Amino acid sequence: MKNLNRENTNLKDTPPIKIIQFGEGNFLRAFVDYAIQALNNSANFNAGVAVVQPIDRGLISLLNDQDGLYTLFMKGIYKGEEIQEKELISSIVKGINPYSDYDQYKALAKEEELSFIISNTTEAGISYNETDTPNMQPPSSFPAKLTILLYERYKHFNGASDKGLTIIPCELINYNADNLKKIILKYCGDWKLEDGFKDWLLNSNSFHNTLVDRIVPGYPKDEIEDYNQQLSYKDNLIVTAEKFFLWVIEGNDELRAKLPFDKTDLNVLVVKDMQPYRTRKVRILNGAHTVMVPFSLLYGNETVKETIDTDFTGNFVKDTVFNEIIQTLELDKQELETFANEVFDRFRNPFIKHQLSSIALNSVSKFKVRVLPSLLEYQKGNKTLPLHLTYAFACLIRFYKGSWNGVSLPVQDDEAIVATFKKAWELNDYAETASTILSNASFWDEDLTQIEGLTTAITLALEKIDTNGVEQGFKNFKAEI
Repeated sequence: MKNLNRENTNLKDTPPIKIIQFGEGNFLRAFVDYAIQALNNSANFNAGVAVVQPIDRGLISLLNDQDGLYTLFMKGIYKGEEIQEKELISSIVKGINPYSDYDQYKALAKEEELSFIISNTTEAGISYNETDTPNMQPPSSFPAKLTILLYERYKHFNGASDKGLTIIPCELINYNADNLKKIILKYCGDWKLEDGFKDWLLNSNSFHNTLVDRIVPGYPKDEIEDYNQQLSYKDNLIVTAEKFFLWVIEGNDELRAKLPFDKTDLNVLVVKDMQPYRTRKVRILNGAHTVMVPFSLLYGNETVKETIDTDFTGNFVKDTVFNEIIQTLELDKQELETFANEVFDRFRNPFIKHQLSSIALNSVSKFKVRVLPSLLEYQKGNKTLPLHLTYAFACLIRFYKGSWNGVSLPVQDDEAIVATFKKAWELNDYAETASTILSNASFWDEDLTQIEGLTTAITLALEKIDTNGVEQGFKNFKAEI
């Protein structure tokens, strides 16, 4: 079988470098580089990506061995139909390791057609390191490396305003671009860089907050032979992803013109404010996950797909999302329901085995951020408690008891949190247990016993769960509440 490279695939012509990408991992290759290829194919974008390895160990040598080429396999459910596709991605034209060739890294700043910086250096990547200096080759942090690159560009082009860059970080933190810009400006001060550079940075470059959403399992090592049989070449960088794709970028008409995703079929939204979309994802996708974990594990399910496919648990999660969570969100209801239906398609994906136990980590803090706001806003707006969210809250409290029918539960949390639940359950009184947990402001940032009817409802739910089991317990809870 022939090796994968540009000569063997007749892809010798490469587009000019318009994008520098910090990160060569599975997500960026299955998300951003796939999106750039769609622009090249559908919008005559003609953009090549130069990939920078952001840490001292990575995949750049492997990527260069294949001339930047790799195969993306996409699998999932779309509107109830099973989808399987594969595509050879060719948008990456160069890989650079700044730890072994720092001069080549700095030379990227001189690329005439360079227009964009894109990154995904993990949530910890956008961070300030006070030990970084401009003389290091390279500095350790991603923001410091980027500061060096921008400064080199500023000097090379004598501060030309048309040589500024569009900077689009994809790290999974809120306000990712705002945080990145703030750190770069701090390095400007630390390193005593001239005011002219700072002015150029602020006035000739643009920073755009983003939200990215796609499940990327990555290299399919357990099934690699099955994947290899579908190819006519040897590919050491196969990457797998779900079919679903969502990229929300804060920007205006100028950014839409720079990135003409409207000429592709990708779901890329350029919006003035991405926070409603972030809230939508956190409350519906992440919220549904957090709701189902304790509830479904107590019922006896093991995976997300099994939860959705089982009549009782599947209907419970759907009713929670469509009848309670969506009622608390500000976006158009039809848009929210469309998004929710896509989420449930993702939950049903037969190609991704998502264990409930693997997403049980830190369920208390997840519930506070992802679920509790929906419960409180529903109660405030409707003057009554949401039935399913309240019962799910009780299931969370019951889950943290640590065992169910003589079997240990996969409780994974801070020792102090687990100890607090243990003491609360040792009270041997449902009302006191409920009151102890709900009043703990260190868990919820407020005393939830002050929410009208919540302590009584949680107490009743806990009693019904223990007495009747999860399914019958819910029916009895619903009848009595």
